[in-house]
Amino acid sequence: MAMQIDVVIAFFLLGVVARLLRADIHFPVALHQTLTLFLLLAIGLKGGVALAAHASWSLLPQALAVVAFGLVLPLLAFPLLRQIGHFSRVDAASVAAHYGSVSIGTYAVGAALLEARAIPFESYFPFFVALLEVPAIAVGLILARQGQAIAWRPLIGELGRNQGLFLLLGSLLIGVAWAGKVDSVLPLFRDLFHGALALFLLDMGLRAASRLPDLRQHGPFIAAFGMFMPLLGGLLGGLLGWTLGLSTGGVFLLAVLGASASYIAVPAAMQVALPEANQGLAMTASLGVTFPFNVLAGLPVYALYAHWLTAA
Repeated sequence: MAMQIDVVIAFFLLGVVARLLRADIHFPVALHQTLTLFLLLAIGLKGGVALAAHASWSLLPQALAVVAFGLVLPLLAFPLLRQIGHFSRVDAASVAAHYGSVSIGTYAVGAALLEARAIPFESYFPFFVALLEVPAIAVGLILARQGQAIAWRPLIGELGRNQGLFLLLGSLLIGVAWAGKVDSVLPLFRDLFHGALALFLLDMGLRAASRLPDLRQHGPFIAAFGMFMPLLGGLLGGLLGWTLGLSTGGVFLLAVLGASASYIAVPAAMQVALPEANQGLAMTASLGVTFPFNVLAGLPVYALYAHWLTAA
Protein backbone atom coordinates (compact mmCIF):
# COMPACT_ATOMS: atom_id res chain seq x y z
CA MET A 1 0.00 0.00 0.00
CA ALA A 2 2.70 2.46 -1.07
CA MET A 3 1.62 6.09 -0.99
CA GLN A 4 3.05 8.97 -3.00
CA ILE A 5 2.27 12.65 -2.58
CA ASP A 6 -1.40 13.08 -3.41
CA VAL A 7 -2.80 16.15 -5.15
CA VAL A 8 -4.59 17.28 -1.98
CA ILE A 9 -1.30 17.15 -0.04
CA ALA A 10 0.28 19.27 -2.77
CA PHE A 11 -2.17 22.01 -1.78
CA PHE A 12 -0.88 21.81 1.80
CA LEU A 13 2.68 22.24 0.53
CA LEU A 14 1.50 25.19 -1.55
CA GLY A 15 0.15 26.84 1.59
CA VAL A 16 3.39 26.25 3.50
CA VAL A 17 5.52 27.68 0.68
CA ALA A 18 3.18 30.65 0.29
CA ARG A 19 3.52 31.55 3.97
CA LEU A 20 7.29 31.06 3.99
CA LEU A 21 7.63 33.32 0.93
CA ARG A 22 5.21 35.79 2.53
CA ALA A 23 2.83 35.67 -0.43
CA ASP A 24 -0.18 37.92 0.02
CA ILE A 25 -2.70 35.10 0.58
CA HIS A 26 -5.32 35.45 3.29
CA PHE A 27 -8.04 32.90 3.92
CA PRO A 28 -11.21 34.51 5.30
CA VAL A 29 -12.07 33.09 8.71
CA ALA A 30 -15.57 32.36 7.44
CA LEU A 31 -14.18 30.23 4.60
CA HIS A 32 -12.05 28.19 7.01
CA GLN A 33 -15.10 27.60 9.21
CA THR A 34 -17.22 26.67 6.19
CA LEU A 35 -14.68 24.13 4.94
CA THR A 36 -14.35 22.63 8.43
CA LEU A 37 -18.12 22.30 8.77
CA PHE A 38 -18.36 20.75 5.30
CA LEU A 39 -15.74 18.10 6.09
CA LEU A 40 -17.38 17.27 9.42
CA LEU A 41 -20.82 16.88 7.82
CA ALA A 42 -19.49 14.87 4.87
CA ILE A 43 -17.50 12.46 7.05
CA GLY A 44 -20.32 12.05 9.56
CA LEU A 45 -23.07 11.57 6.97
CA LYS A 46 -21.20 8.97 4.93
CA GLY A 47 -20.16 7.20 8.11
CA GLY A 48 -23.73 7.17 9.41
CA VAL A 49 -25.03 5.56 6.22
CA ALA A 50 -22.34 2.89 6.48
CA LEU A 51 -22.99 2.39 10.19
CA ALA A 52 -26.69 1.79 9.47
CA ALA A 53 -25.73 -0.91 6.99
CA HIS A 54 -23.21 -2.62 9.28
CA ALA A 55 -24.54 -1.91 12.76
CA SER A 56 -24.47 -4.98 14.97
CA TRP A 57 -23.45 -6.01 18.45
CA SER A 58 -20.13 -7.14 17.00
CA LEU A 59 -19.12 -3.46 16.82
CA LEU A 60 -19.39 -3.07 20.60
CA PRO A 61 -16.03 -4.70 21.46
CA GLN A 62 -14.32 -2.60 18.80
CA ALA A 63 -15.97 0.57 20.13
CA LEU A 64 -14.92 -0.20 23.70
CA ALA A 65 -11.36 -0.90 22.55
CA VAL A 66 -11.25 2.43 20.70
CA VAL A 67 -12.49 4.30 23.79
CA ALA A 68 -9.84 2.57 25.91
CA PHE A 69 -7.25 3.60 23.32
CA GLY A 70 -8.37 7.20 23.72
CA LEU A 71 -7.88 6.92 27.48
CA VAL A 72 -4.38 5.44 27.20
CA LEU A 73 -2.82 7.93 24.76
CA PRO A 74 -2.84 10.99 27.07
CA LEU A 75 -1.50 8.81 29.90
CA LEU A 76 1.50 8.03 27.68
CA ALA A 77 2.01 11.64 26.62
CA PHE A 78 1.72 13.17 30.09
CA PRO A 79 4.90 11.72 31.69
CA LEU A 80 6.94 12.65 28.61
CA LEU A 81 5.78 16.23 28.88
CA ARG A 82 6.33 16.36 32.64
CA GLN A 83 9.61 14.47 33.04
CA ILE A 84 11.41 15.31 29.80
CA GLY A 85 9.75 18.55 28.73
CA HIS A 86 9.50 19.85 32.31
CA PHE A 87 6.03 21.26 31.63
CA SER A 88 3.85 22.28 34.53
CA ARG A 89 1.17 19.77 35.52
CA VAL A 90 -1.58 21.87 33.94
CA ASP A 91 0.28 22.49 30.67
CA ALA A 92 1.33 18.83 30.40
CA ALA A 93 -2.26 17.70 30.96
CA SER A 94 -3.59 20.13 28.36
CA VAL A 95 -1.10 19.06 25.68
CA ALA A 96 -1.64 15.37 26.53
CA ALA A 97 -5.40 15.81 26.03
CA HIS A 98 -4.78 17.19 22.54
CA TYR A 99 -2.72 14.10 21.66
CA GLY A 100 -5.30 11.69 23.02
CA SER A 101 -7.96 13.17 20.80
CA VAL A 102 -8.03 13.24 16.99
CA SER A 103 -7.55 15.57 14.04
CA ILE A 104 -10.51 15.52 11.69
CA GLY A 105 -8.30 17.00 8.97
CA THR A 106 -5.67 14.27 9.24
CA TYR A 107 -8.38 11.62 9.17
CA ALA A 108 -9.94 13.25 6.11
CA VAL A 109 -6.62 13.15 4.27
CA GLY A 110 -6.06 9.50 5.21
CA ALA A 111 -9.55 8.47 4.08
CA ALA A 112 -9.19 10.47 0.85
CA LEU A 113 -5.90 8.72 0.05
CA LEU A 114 -7.53 5.32 0.52
CA GLU A 115 -10.51 6.28 -1.64
CA ALA A 116 -8.28 7.69 -4.37
CA ARG A 117 -6.43 4.36 -4.52
CA ALA A 118 -9.60 2.26 -4.22
CA ILE A 119 -8.29 0.65 -1.01
CA PRO A 120 -11.25 -0.63 1.03
CA PHE A 121 -11.70 0.15 4.70
CA GLU A 122 -14.44 -0.18 7.29
CA SER A 123 -16.80 2.61 6.21
CA TYR A 124 -18.20 3.12 9.71
CA PHE A 125 -14.87 4.63 10.82
CA PRO A 126 -16.37 8.09 11.51
CA PHE A 127 -18.06 6.41 14.47
CA PHE A 128 -14.58 5.72 15.88
CA VAL A 129 -13.56 9.32 15.16
CA ALA A 130 -16.45 10.57 17.27
CA LEU A 131 -15.66 8.12 20.07
CA LEU A 132 -12.06 9.34 20.29
CA GLU A 133 -12.96 13.02 20.71
CA VAL A 134 -14.06 12.90 24.36
CA PRO A 135 -12.07 10.39 26.51
CA ALA A 136 -8.77 12.27 26.30
CA ILE A 137 -10.39 15.50 27.47
CA ALA A 138 -11.64 13.79 30.62
CA VAL A 139 -8.23 12.19 31.27
CA GLY A 140 -6.44 15.48 30.72
CA LEU A 141 -8.71 17.24 33.19
CA ILE A 142 -8.21 14.53 35.83
CA LEU A 143 -4.42 14.71 35.37
CA ALA A 144 -4.46 18.49 35.73
CA ARG A 145 -6.75 18.54 38.76
CA GLN A 146 -5.31 15.57 40.63
CA GLY A 147 -6.60 15.71 44.18
CA GLN A 148 -8.82 18.72 43.43
CA ALA A 149 -12.51 19.13 42.75
CA ILE A 150 -13.35 19.16 39.02
CA ALA A 151 -16.07 21.39 37.59
CA TRP A 152 -17.57 18.89 35.17
CA ARG A 153 -20.74 20.83 34.36
CA PRO A 154 -19.09 23.66 32.37
CA LEU A 155 -16.94 21.13 30.51
CA ILE A 156 -19.92 18.95 29.59
CA GLY A 157 -21.77 22.04 28.46
CA GLU A 158 -18.84 23.10 26.28
CA LEU A 159 -18.56 19.64 24.74
CA GLY A 160 -22.27 19.66 23.98
CA ARG A 161 -21.90 23.00 22.19
CA ASN A 162 -18.61 22.20 20.48
CA GLN A 163 -19.24 22.55 16.76
CA GLY A 164 -16.88 19.78 15.70
CA LEU A 165 -18.25 17.12 18.01
CA PHE A 166 -21.84 18.28 17.63
CA LEU A 167 -21.84 18.28 13.82
CA LEU A 168 -19.89 15.05 13.50
CA LEU A 169 -22.26 13.21 15.84
CA GLY A 170 -25.32 14.95 14.43
CA SER A 171 -24.55 14.12 10.80
CA LEU A 172 -23.62 10.57 11.85
CA LEU A 173 -27.04 10.15 13.46
CA ILE A 174 -28.76 11.64 10.40
CA GLY A 175 -26.95 9.16 8.21
CA VAL A 176 -28.06 6.30 10.45
CA ALA A 177 -31.68 7.43 10.75
CA TRP A 178 -32.18 8.44 7.12
CA ALA A 179 -29.78 6.00 5.48
CA GLY A 180 -32.20 5.21 2.68
CA LYS A 181 -33.20 8.81 2.02
CA VAL A 182 -29.91 10.71 1.74
CA ASP A 183 -29.42 10.29 -2.01
CA SER A 184 -30.54 13.88 -2.62
CA VAL A 185 -27.70 15.36 -0.52
CA LEU A 186 -24.96 12.75 -0.82
CA PRO A 187 -23.73 14.02 -4.23
CA LEU A 188 -22.85 17.36 -2.63
CA PHE A 189 -20.80 15.81 0.15
CA ARG A 190 -19.32 13.02 -1.96
CA ASP A 191 -18.48 14.78 -5.23
CA LEU A 192 -17.12 17.98 -3.71
CA PHE A 193 -15.24 16.32 -0.84
CA HIS A 194 -11.79 16.25 -2.43
CA GLY A 195 -12.07 19.82 -3.72
CA ALA A 196 -13.10 21.08 -0.28
CA LEU A 197 -10.29 19.07 1.29
CA ALA A 198 -7.76 20.65 -1.09
CA LEU A 199 -8.89 24.16 -0.08
CA PHE A 200 -8.85 23.14 3.59
CA LEU A 201 -5.28 21.86 3.30
CA LEU A 202 -4.16 25.02 1.51
CA ASP A 203 -5.42 26.98 4.51
CA MET A 204 -3.87 24.51 6.95
CA GLY A 205 -0.52 24.89 5.18
CA LEU A 206 -0.70 28.64 5.73
CA ARG A 207 -1.64 28.15 9.39
CA ALA A 208 1.01 25.51 10.08
CA ALA A 209 3.79 27.63 8.59
CA SER A 210 2.65 30.61 10.66
CA ARG A 211 3.39 28.56 13.80
CA LEU A 212 7.12 28.28 13.01
CA PRO A 213 8.08 31.37 15.06
CA ASP A 214 6.32 29.81 18.07
CA LEU A 215 8.25 26.61 17.46
CA ARG A 216 11.56 28.46 17.64
CA GLN A 217 10.44 30.17 20.83
CA HIS A 218 9.46 26.99 22.66
CA GLY A 219 12.60 25.09 21.74
CA PRO A 220 13.48 21.70 20.29
CA PHE A 221 11.44 19.63 22.75
CA ILE A 222 8.13 20.64 21.14
CA ALA A 223 9.49 19.62 17.73
CA ALA A 224 10.76 16.28 19.02
CA PHE A 225 7.59 15.52 20.96
CA GLY A 226 5.41 16.60 18.03
CA MET A 227 7.05 13.96 15.85
CA PHE A 228 7.66 11.20 18.39
CA MET A 229 4.15 11.14 19.84
CA PRO A 230 2.38 10.57 16.50
CA LEU A 231 4.78 7.74 15.71
CA LEU A 232 4.02 6.15 19.08
CA GLY A 233 0.28 6.68 18.69
CA GLY A 234 0.38 5.38 15.12
CA LEU A 235 2.31 2.29 16.22
CA LEU A 236 -0.25 1.49 18.93
CA GLY A 237 -3.24 2.40 16.75
CA GLY A 238 -2.11 0.12 13.94
CA LEU A 239 -1.45 -2.68 16.40
CA LEU A 240 -4.93 -2.24 17.88
CA GLY A 241 -6.49 -2.29 14.41
CA TRP A 242 -4.64 -5.50 13.55
CA THR A 243 -5.73 -7.07 16.87
CA LEU A 244 -9.36 -6.15 16.11
CA GLY A 245 -9.09 -7.85 12.72
CA LEU A 246 -9.58 -4.73 10.64
CA SER A 247 -8.73 -4.55 6.94
CA THR A 248 -5.44 -3.07 5.78
CA GLY A 249 -7.21 0.23 5.14
CA GLY A 250 -8.82 0.06 8.58
CA VAL A 251 -5.51 -0.64 10.30
CA PHE A 252 -4.03 2.34 8.46
CA LEU A 253 -6.88 4.65 9.53
CA LEU A 254 -6.71 3.58 13.17
CA ALA A 255 -2.97 4.29 13.06
CA VAL A 256 -3.79 7.71 11.57
CA LEU A 257 -6.28 8.41 14.37
CA GLY A 258 -3.75 7.35 17.00
CA ALA A 259 -1.10 9.55 15.42
CA SER A 260 -3.21 12.68 15.07
CA ALA A 261 -3.67 15.51 17.55
CA SER A 262 -6.72 17.71 17.94
CA TYR A 263 -6.68 21.39 17.02
CA ILE A 264 -10.47 21.97 16.93
CA ALA A 265 -12.48 20.20 19.63
CA VAL A 266 -9.92 19.95 22.45
CA PRO A 267 -8.64 23.57 22.36
CA ALA A 268 -12.19 24.85 22.86
CA ALA A 269 -12.84 22.41 25.70
CA MET A 270 -9.50 23.11 27.40
CA GLN A 271 -10.09 26.86 27.19
CA VAL A 272 -13.14 26.34 29.40
CA ALA A 273 -11.82 23.55 31.64
CA LEU A 274 -8.20 24.73 32.06
CA PRO A 275 -8.13 28.48 31.36
CA GLU A 276 -4.78 28.78 33.14
CA ALA A 277 -3.06 26.39 30.69
CA ASN A 278 -0.78 27.79 27.99
CA GLN A 279 -2.85 26.93 24.92
CA GLY A 280 -0.06 28.12 22.64
CA LEU A 281 2.09 25.13 23.61
CA ALA A 282 -0.60 22.65 22.55
CA MET A 283 -1.43 24.47 19.31
CA THR A 284 2.23 24.83 18.36
CA ALA A 285 2.80 21.12 18.89
CA SER A 286 -0.40 19.85 17.26
CA LEU A 287 -0.77 22.33 14.40
CA GLY A 288 2.80 23.52 13.93
CA VAL A 289 4.52 20.14 14.13
CA THR A 290 2.27 17.08 14.25
CA PHE A 291 -0.23 17.99 11.52
CA PRO A 292 2.42 18.78 8.86
CA PHE A 293 4.54 15.83 10.01
CA ASN A 294 1.61 13.46 9.57
CA VAL A 295 0.51 14.87 6.23
CA LEU A 296 3.98 15.00 4.69
CA ALA A 297 5.81 12.06 6.31
CA GLY A 298 3.64 10.11 8.72
CA LEU A 299 0.91 8.86 6.37
CA PRO A 300 3.30 6.90 4.12
CA VAL A 301 4.89 5.35 7.22
CA TYR A 302 1.51 4.31 8.64
CA ALA A 303 0.55 2.88 5.25
CA LEU A 304 3.67 0.70 5.10
CA TYR A 305 3.14 -0.35 8.70
CA ALA A 306 -0.49 -1.34 8.04
CA HIS A 307 0.55 -3.35 5.01
CA TRP A 308 3.28 -5.09 7.00
CA LEU A 309 0.92 -5.95 9.86
CA THR A 310 -1.84 -7.35 7.67
CA ALA A 311 0.54 -9.21 5.36
CA ALA A 312 2.25 -11.02 8.20
